[in-house]
Amino acid sequence: MSTAAAEQPHGLAEAGDVAARARGLTKAYGSGETAVLALDSVDVDIARGRFTAVMGPSGSGKSTLMHCLAGLDSVSAGQVWLGDTEITGLRDKELTRLRRDRIGFMFQSFNLIPTLNAAENITLPMDIAGRTPDAEWLKQVIDTLGLGDRLKHRPAQLSGGQQQRVACARALASRPELIFADEPTGNLDSRAGLEVLGFLREAVDDLGQTVVMVTHDPGAAGHSDLVLFLGDGRLVDEMPQPTAEAVLERMRLFTGGNTPHNSQP
Repeated sequence: MSTAAAEQPHGLAEAGDVAARARGLTKAYGSGETAVLALDSVDVDIARGRFTAVMGPSGSGKSTLMHCLAGLDSVSAGQVWLGDTEITGLRDKELTRLRRDRIGFMFQSFNLIPTLNAAENITLPMDIAGRTPDAEWLKQVIDTLGLGDRLKHRPAQLSGGQQQRVACARALASRPELIFADEPTGNLDSRAGLEVLGFLREAVDDLGQTVVMVTHDPGAAGHSDLVLFLGDGRLVDEMPQPTAEAVLERMRLFTGGNTPHNSQP
């Protein structure tokens, strides 16, 4: 157990600005005897300007936690806030607006529009919202991600790593309060995966963004500032300043020695 985790409940920030938080977060699927409890009274703080990874065995509630924090899924009990806004009581239209204006998303599948070029895919959410991108910020994002010479290319003309970089730029384009990344390296080879993880790290360190990444990969988690470990729908441990080796060893405790073999270094 980490020292920080022993001093206070897992997942709660000691101090400072909190980008998102949940209290008593519970999510059940189904009802009665067939109900599946995906999250069980989770309390968690997501520190602003930090890179947080969420790990756990299959079925531990990793993606469900992300979906509830992002307002993509309703909660069965408890409360969730984005900044000072409680989102658990918002109507669908309000949630849609909040996700569009204040949250960025990256997924394992790149979700790019094949008929649009990279530049058009990057600005598409803002175009739909009728918002004009901040040209200086957008240039900084594109330069950081090394996409300047790929903006006119369509997805089919880009490698998997380049497509995920476009997806990363799309998530960053509106300068969101929080970026949620669900297995962002899952469809990439090790080299492309390392590039994307490096860009997420730069987004936090150089651009001041806040990133929450769900991953099964200890190597990917090693790029974060803090790893939160879930087990059976509960936050069971945390690890500040993680390394791939330390995360791998911690995961062995939860999986009985069965850990992923495709870890990024």
